[in-house]
Amino acid sequence: MAEPTPRRNEPRLRPAPLLFEPAQVADDPEHFFDLESMDDPRALLSRSTELAHAFRAAADRAVEFQAMAAAQLADPRRFDRLTTADIAERAEWTEDYAKKMVEFGRDLLGGAEGGAGHADPV
Repeated sequence: MAEPTPRRNEPRLRPAPLLFEPAQVADDPEHFFDLESMDDPRALLSRSTELAHAFRAAADRAVEFQAMAAAQLADPRRFDRLTTADIAERAEWTEDYAKKMVEFGRDLLGGAEGGAGHADPV
């Protein structure tokens, strides 16, 4: 089960670093962060768990940045603002999801100034 995203007033936990793999190794579909070469199941469980947490944290953070960008692009004060339909098309979302992401992004951007509570986009 995924853990909830930390809120603005909660410190972010630092997951295990995602180490980049050399290009020649990344081309091998059987190779994944050197996990296939681990013989000790305890070490394998530990490292694969670290990676799973790191990927979840990275995905959560990326979604927050998507939401903030969507909110900025939809800002009516911008002369070059985009409609939610335009944002949805660019991000390959449905228009309903784009509307939720814009709202989520506005919450994130306004949350630092004492705005309403944090709401997830889905």
